[in-house]
Amino acid sequence: MTEMQLIDETAVLWSAPESERADRPLLVLLHGYGSHEGDLFGLAPHLPLQPVIASLRAPLRAGPGYAWYDLEGASNESRSDGANAAARGVLHWLDSVQATSVGLLGFSQGGAMSIQLMRHAPERFAFAVSLAGFVVPGPAPADARLSELAPPVFWGRGTHDTVIPDSFVTATQRWLPHHATLTERIYEGLEHAVSEAELADVLTFMREQYP
Repeated sequence: MTEMQLIDETAVLWSAPESERADRPLLVLLHGYGSHEGDLFGLAPHLPLQPVIASLRAPLRAGPGYAWYDLEGASNESRSDGANAAARGVLHWLDSVQATSVGLLGFSQGGAMSIQLMRHAPERFAFAVSLAGFVVPGPAPADARLSELAPPVFWGRGTHDTVIPDSFVTATQRWLPHHATLTERIYEGLEHAVSEAELADVLTFMREQYP
């Protein structure tokens, strides 16, 4: 089993200073493969005002940016092992963060991680948003509990996304309805990206999570 991959606390981007984070929900942003913590943070002005936003940097170097787990020559077993190690690292980081609730929003590999984190500790998360994401192959420690709790999950993807393998999409379509209260949206003509229409649907979903 791969050692826990720790989060670099000095690289976390916050939407509010520490003095303004108490007694507020937290929204954790998880970027895609080869990207960085500044990528999704650009969405912050368009997201609900209730949560404090923290954008994390993935622990592994990958091309011009970072990754949650390695893709070079990866097997399904190594993907699962790497995603589990990264999930343990995020959970370890969360142990030191005070928040009234925690939501997750990730893109691509980060979208996979938003689901993977729920598969480790479903009780700790209020909801997850997975944009162009998928379920990492292989079992995770709390899959059975996740199925019982069935927390809200938004899964959005484009019909022209050639980055995520069709087999991963098909497996995710089968798996998510049995482990989450699923909101699934498919965007005609969208490639491996986030569209304005998708962002509008995400905002609608998230407003329902912040009454």
